[in-house]
Amino acid sequence: MAGGPSTPALAAAVSGAGGLGFLAAGYKSPGAIRADVQELRSLLAADLPFGVNLFAPPGPESSAEAVAAYARTLAGEAARAGAELGTPRWDDDRYADKLGLLRSEEVPVVSFTFGCPTRDDVDSLHQANVAAWVTVTTPAEARTAREAGADALIVQGAEAGGHRGSFSDAAPGDIGLLALLQLVRAAAGDDLPLVGAGGVMTGPGIAAVLAAGAMAAGLGTAFMLCPEAGTTPAHRDAIERGDSPTALTRAFTGRTARGIANRFLREHSADAPSAYPEIHHLTAPVRTAARQRGDADGFHLWAGEGYPLATAVPAAELVNRLTEHARAALADASERLSRFQ
Repeated sequence: MAGGPSTPALAAAVSGAGGLGFLAAGYKSPGAIRADVQELRSLLAADLPFGVNLFAPPGPESSAEAVAAYARTLAGEAARAGAELGTPRWDDDRYADKLGLLRSEEVPVVSFTFGCPTRDDVDSLHQANVAAWVTVTTPAEARTAREAGADALIVQGAEAGGHRGSFSDAAPGDIGLLALLQLVRAAAGDDLPLVGAGGVMTGPGIAAVLAAGAMAAGLGTAFMLCPEAGTTPAHRDAIERGDSPTALTRAFTGRTARGIANRFLREHSADAPSAYPEIHHLTAPVRTAARQRGDADGFHLWAGEGYPLATAVPAAELVNRLTEHARAALADASERLSRFQ
């Protein structure tokens, strides 16, 4: 939920209601992250846990020719937005600085996406009493994360909204969540906790993830309409309408992500190369201009496959409702299973 929807108020409401709220550190400066962590702590009762999500460094720089060719196809978008295209560049989102900050703040949980931290990085977090959770999208990634010392795996199915958490965008995991949970459990062993994420929107969805072996479910899109979320009005409207399918695309950032299909996605997905973060920087001014003028066809509308089920209720109320419905679904499933005994 980087780039706006994630807020300290949202994370505090989730943790305060018994969940584990996360802050998104992607695209933010270390100073802004520190301010978010401090604000979140000021909103939480003492000792309530929370987490921060960190982008692992991307792969090597992409082909300049491929990025330039894609930029030429975006001339019409720039003209429509009344904005200049950005300058493509490679960077690691200040990974080392952010990792050091989260160690110094002794954040309870740091989760990683886009790759696996090194064993040294994980050990350094452990020395600061910080747990390291790693997002995986394939059994092979799960084995790598286990070897790096991960304390838990966030198992992200292909239904998930936003960027794929795959270690390499050249081969993003495309396995559905329930199948992936079973495959990861077999690959990573029975003792490593799993968090199931991807398309989970309801209590019965949480129950299914728990029944499949996860210790918890990770939800993102389900909270996008909560008043505490920083979701922009045009993005909220698109989610509330719920009348378009989602699709995977590299059109906006050069990295595979799932969003509600709009004009930009349909017109540019075929041309977009795998080139992150270069294309992220290239399209950023155009996307910002579209977002500011409320043009839902001109920027990314990240959402999971189950997004039409999102509801506009306070986050704490949503956590309580989901918990109640998950318990009821598990009890109902147990009762139905007992008929076969």
